[in-house]
Amino acid sequence: MRILVQLLLFLFCGYAMAQSAMVSGYLQDEKQLPIPFANVILYSMVDSSLVKAGITTEIGLYQLNGIPKGFYFLQFSSLGYGNLKTSSIELKADQKLDLGTNTLKPSLETLDEVTLTATRPVISVKPDRMIFNVENTVNSVGFDVISLLRKAPVATIDNNNNISVLGRTGVLVYIDGKRLPLTGDNLSNYLQNISSEQIDRLEIITNPDVSYDAEGNAGIIDIRLKKDKNLGINGTLKTTYGQGQYANYNVNASGNCRNKKLNVFTTVGISENNSFNESSFDNYQNVLRLLETNNFKSNSQDFNFRLGMDFFLAQNHTLGILINGNQGANDRNTPSKTQISNQNTPNQIDSLLVVNGTSNAKNARQTYNLNYLFENKNGKRLNIDLDYGKYRNESERFQPNEYFDSENELLLEEISQIDAPTEIDIFTFKVDFEYKFWEGTLGIGSKTSKIITENKYLFFDGIDDFFQRNNNRSRLFNYAENVFANYLNYSKSFSEKWNLSLGLRVEKTNAKGNLQAFVTELDEPPVKLDYLNWFPSVGLTWQASTNNNYSFNYGRRINRPNYFLLNPFTDQITQLSFEKGNPFLRPEIVNNFEIGYSHTSNYNFKIFYSRTKDKITRLVGPDENDPRATFSTFENLGSQTVFGFNSNISLKVSSWLKTYFNFSSSYIDNQANFGDDAIIDLQVFSYKIYSQNSFKLGNGFNAEISGYYNGPNIFGGNFKMKPIWSIDVGLQRKFLNENLNVRLVATDIFYTNNFEGVAEFDGLTYFGNGRRDSRRVSINLSYNFGNQNLKSRNRNQGLENEQKRIE
Repeated sequence: MRILVQLLLFLFCGYAMAQSAMVSGYLQDEKQLPIPFANVILYSMVDSSLVKAGITTEIGLYQLNGIPKGFYFLQFSSLGYGNLKTSSIELKADQKLDLGTNTLKPSLETLDEVTLTATRPVISVKPDRMIFNVENTVNSVGFDVISLLRKAPVATIDNNNNISVLGRTGVLVYIDGKRLPLTGDNLSNYLQNISSEQIDRLEIITNPDVSYDAEGNAGIIDIRLKKDKNLGINGTLKTTYGQGQYANYNVNASGNCRNKKLNVFTTVGISENNSFNESSFDNYQNVLRLLETNNFKSNSQDFNFRLGMDFFLAQNHTLGILINGNQGANDRNTPSKTQISNQNTPNQIDSLLVVNGTSNAKNARQTYNLNYLFENKNGKRLNIDLDYGKYRNESERFQPNEYFDSENELLLEEISQIDAPTEIDIFTFKVDFEYKFWEGTLGIGSKTSKIITENKYLFFDGIDDFFQRNNNRSRLFNYAENVFANYLNYSKSFSEKWNLSLGLRVEKTNAKGNLQAFVTELDEPPVKLDYLNWFPSVGLTWQASTNNNYSFNYGRRINRPNYFLLNPFTDQITQLSFEKGNPFLRPEIVNNFEIGYSHTSNYNFKIFYSRTKDKITRLVGPDENDPRATFSTFENLGSQTVFGFNSNISLKVSSWLKTYFNFSSSYIDNQANFGDDAIIDLQVFSYKIYSQNSFKLGNGFNAEISGYYNGPNIFGGNFKMKPIWSIDVGLQRKFLNENLNVRLVATDIFYTNNFEGVAEFDGLTYFGNGRRDSRRVSINLSYNFGNQNLKSRNRNQGLENEQKRIE
């Protein structure tokens, strides 16, 4: 209660606060070239204590904000240069001091004398996001993005690889700040082909500001890939081999060549993953019991590449080009059996459906980005992005449906083949501009995006060893979406303690989907969407004292139904399982509120509340035409309410033990009434516990024990999941002057990462459970060449010295 009272007080009293000071400048070498990523540290003249720390940008600029009035001095340091300390400077309240240009001279010391290293924490918490630094955790070896998110705090993955954050679904996935347009299986397959060895960090942004797209009710997961920024020629070669029930491997190579005018960087990787997924669903409907068992095995192969160039045109101007691409294939054997019986005699099998199916998917992706950045020491920043993305997905499914009687005699055989290729093209133009205005920072931006998708669903009947297209069940569905957005954001420091950010984003959506059947009578009217939405945001922080910080964040967001959800044509999974989209779906709108408190950087707490109108969810019920079959579609729930609590605690227990602990809980309430007793009134208390413990064992060995426990949860609109948990262990040792890193990891050692749950809706009750290839032992070898490690150590030397002194 005390925290809430303090928050309310500063909401009403912030206008009376005095304003804080700022100091900025530019750092160059003797040739008047910028020095990027140099340490900039502000000390108090009174007791030489650290007040602020930062680094210069790629063009040598630095800016330290929120400084109370007083007397200070600055110290600059960077690899290959001597340290530079300024004379005493006086900062007055509300003063913005420009120190102009400072010059560092080359150092006479040899690089061999640099031995101090600095590492980022595994988890970093900011008011609007949580950062999972993948590189710094031993137990990240041999994983893909989906597997990493199972470990990540506040994120939860269901048995269909759907992602939720803080109990909310509708997460948008980005890569290096660029939105991925994929959904469903296409998104899951793509994320499973990105190995952890390529990832620098995962940024889980629970309440994005208005400079981000308003799409994504649960926020954004931004996958930041590795990009070396060190001078000279540097590179890394990594390989991982993992053995579970099946073997997996990946090989990745990355490198860069950088001088004062140009940085060229590249990454290439290949991988092969083999896995299985077993599941069972016990369905009760229309006085029938249907027991479905699946035993899927898949093999996926992927080749990916990344090539980028940064041109440092002048002191304040940078031009960047980035090309990404991948080619992947996924082959699956999808055998399933469904036993059909009467509920009154469930153990007497009336008939059996056997489907020894296969699926083959291929995907190709190329994205191209042209970026221009202008940034100067006066706070002006102009960023222009021009993007084009090309996604091609092919999917072929073979379905031999065979019915047997109780004596195992073949009754009927119907063979089908389904081809479902998808083509997606995305065009985006984005401009962001920031400058100092009214003693604060004003941000203005605009974005135009166009998404064009062409989808085919071609159904073939097998007749006498030939396949003939069934025009009654085939169709084409083309979808085009245009979104025009503008935003305005203003942030201001009222003093060294108070910061306020206000934003407003407006988005105009215009979309049209055309369904073209091969039989004229089956044509349906086009799907048309045309609406305007406003998205305000508020961020307020209060540094009550050196170690105590409070924050408040509010944001309004949207989830638009995509082409897959809107597609009204029926897709056959088996002859007893069907699904289709809903052309009448409305976009869902959510209002998110978060209140946070942090003590130092080691203790972070947050309470959150969200209410979603017209929540889009998948519902499974009995099929209207076949009493044995199930039918899934998508509907708008009346509402979903989520409120909860999240805590993060990071401790250095001793010189040899560091521990991190996260507890996240949420109460979820789903409400909907579709008539005819099709009602959803479902509440669940869900929670997740995650812990990671890092040990220094001596002789250069480091170890980790990490694990999570997911409490009960809801997936979809009405599937209640039982708890699951998992524990991983890892061991690491570096050799050859720390250039060779060897890691050995065992994941899910107790084989407990298996799902189980139950759902009831519209006369259907089904129980589900399953397991996958989650228990595995992996070995990873990573070798760095060039002098990148030495440079990284020197770059962080000053900051780590200060951190140790404070501790």
